[in-house]
Amino acid sequence: MSQEYQVLKIDQLTRVSDRGGVENYYRVQIKTRGGTVLTVNVDEKDYTPEKIAAILKERATQSDKILAL
Repeated sequence: MSQEYQVLKIDQLTRVSDRGGVENYYRVQIKTRGGTVLTVNVDEKDYTPEKIAAILKERATQSDKILAL
């Protein structure tokens, strides 16, 4: 778990792609250090420990900066 956020829930979802095929993605709900709860959609190709940690940290940081305004 990161200092920037806490993962609350992860859902695996399927949707029809623009090309007519099926693609999987993950919907990750996090709570930031500032207390904001947000949902981030992550493509299946980016759902690796290294990539998802960077994505979630960036979104949590952005959200807390907006909250501070």
